[in-house]
Amino acid sequence: MKSFSPVLTLSAALIIAFTIIGFFFPTAFGNVAASTYDWVASTFGWVFMLSVFVFDVFLIAIIFTRYGKLKLGRFDEEPEFDTISWIGMLFSGGLGVGIVFWGVAEPMTHYLNPPMVGIEPQSIESARLAMGYTFFHWGVSQWSIFAIAGLIIGLFQFRMKQDGLISTSLESVFGKDYGGKKRYFIDILAIFATVVGIAISLGLGVLQINGGLSQVFGLPKNTLVEIIITIVLAIIFMISATTGLHRGVKFLSNLNIFIAFGLTVFVVILGPTTVIFKAFVTGIGDYLSHFIEYSLRLDPYQIKQNWVEKWTVFYWAWVISWSPFIGAFIARISRGRTIREFVIGVLIVPPMISFIWIAAFGGSAIFMDLYESGQIAQIVAQDNTQAMYAFLHALPIPLITSTATIILIATFLITSADSATYILASMSSGGSLQPKFKIKMFWGVLLALISLALLASGGLKSLQSAAIVAGLPFTIILIIMLMAIIKVLKFEADMVIPIQMPTQRPNQDEVDKIAAELLKQQQEKNSN
Repeated sequence: MKSFSPVLTLSAALIIAFTIIGFFFPTAFGNVAASTYDWVASTFGWVFMLSVFVFDVFLIAIIFTRYGKLKLGRFDEEPEFDTISWIGMLFSGGLGVGIVFWGVAEPMTHYLNPPMVGIEPQSIESARLAMGYTFFHWGVSQWSIFAIAGLIIGLFQFRMKQDGLISTSLESVFGKDYGGKKRYFIDILAIFATVVGIAISLGLGVLQINGGLSQVFGLPKNTLVEIIITIVLAIIFMISATTGLHRGVKFLSNLNIFIAFGLTVFVVILGPTTVIFKAFVTGIGDYLSHFIEYSLRLDPYQIKQNWVEKWTVFYWAWVISWSPFIGAFIARISRGRTIREFVIGVLIVPPMISFIWIAAFGGSAIFMDLYESGQIAQIVAQDNTQAMYAFLHALPIPLITSTATIILIATFLITSADSATYILASMSSGGSLQPKFKIKMFWGVLLALISLALLASGGLKSLQSAAIVAGLPFTIILIIMLMAIIKVLKFEADMVIPIQMPTQRPNQDEVDKIAAELLKQQQEKNSN
C-alpha cells in the first residue's frame, strides 16, 4: 500500500498553525478573515452559484438514465444499513446542527430584513419571502453538493474496489499514475476543508448551547463557558468514536431523529397547526417556482456586498467545505444502494425533513410575531443564538422543550464530530476503512481546538469567513469530481449488458480487453 503519512503530517501542521494564529492573534485573525470573506464573496460568488446549479441539474437528470441502475458496490450487494438508520445518519451527519440553529433564526432574520428590494419588513409579504428563501437554502442545492462528492467516492470505493480518498476519485480525469505531489495536495485540501467545515458547525452549536444555557438556566454567555462546552462535547464524541459506525453513530442518529420528531410534533400540536401546514405547502410551491431565479441570482450591479453574498454564497461555501467529509460519510453508509436510490435519497429525504422543521418552527415564530406580539424578531435581531429558545418560551413547558433542544444540538454535534474523526482518520491513513484509534483521537482534539480558535477570533463572523475561504478551492475539486463521475459511469455502463443492468462487472481480463477495444475505436475515430 502507498504511504500517505505526508498527508497526515502536512495537513496537521497546516491546521495547527491556523489554530495557533487564531488563539494568539484573535483580533488580527478576525479582521483578515472578514476582509477575505468580503473579497472572495464579491469576486467569486458567481463560481459558487453556477457550480451548485450545474450539480443540481446533473443529479436530477441522472435519475432518469440507465446509469441510475448501477450500484455503489457489486451487482449482488445489499444495502449495509436499513433505510430508517440510513436516513437518520444522512440527516444527522449532514447539517443537523445548522437546521436547529437557523430553523427559527433565518426566517425571522429575512422577515426583519427582506431579501428583495421594495418588500416592507415584518409584513405578510416579507414573511412569505422569508420562508421561501429559507426553504431554498436548505433544499436540493445544499444536498447536491454532498451527493457529487459521495457519488464518485462511493463508485471508486465500493464498485471499483479502490480506497476512499478524494485524490483517488479523480483518477478517471487525471489518469491512475498522476503525480504524488498532486495527490497529496488534493487530499490535504480535502482534510483542511473538512476540518474547517466541522469546526464551523461545532462553533455554531456551542454558541447555541451557550445561548440556551443562558436563557434557561441563567449561565453567562462568554468565552469561558464556550470553552467548557467544547471540552465536554469533545470528550463525549471521542468516547463515542470508540464504538464505530454500527453502534455509536447509528444509535445517536436514531436518537436525533427521535428527539427532533418529538419536538416537531409538539410544535405542530400546540402551535398554530393550520398555519404550519399552509407554510409547508406554500413554501414548497414558492421554492419550486423560484428555484432557477434564486439559484442564479447575484445582483451584479450592486457595488457593496449584497444580500446574496452574505447569505446564499456563504451557505454554498459552508456546505462545500463540508463536502469531503459528508461525501465520504454518505458514500460509506450507502454501500449496496443503486445510484438512483442514492441520488433520490440524498436529494429528497433530508431536504423534506428540513422543510418540515422550518415550517413548524420558523413558520410558527413568524406567525406569533405577526399576530400574537411574540417579539421574537426583536430577540433574533439582538442575538440569533437565542432564536429557538425565544420561540419555545412562547409555548407551554419551555423548560422541558428548551432542555430537549440543548440535548438535540449536543447529540447532533457529537454525531457529526464522531463521523468526522472517522473520515479524517481514514483520509489521512490512505483511505483505510479501519483507521487507527489514536489517529481518530488526534483529529478529535484538533477539531475542538480550531473551533475554539474561530470562536475566540470573532464568533459567527469568523466562522462564516473560514467557510468561504475553505470552500472556494474545493469548488474546483467538485467540478473535477463531476467530470470524473461522467467518465466512470460511461466506462462502467460499457462493462455490462444494458438489458441486464445492474449485473456483475467482468473480470480484469475482460475489462482490459473491452478497454483496449474502446481505446482502439477512439483512436480510429480520431484518425478519421
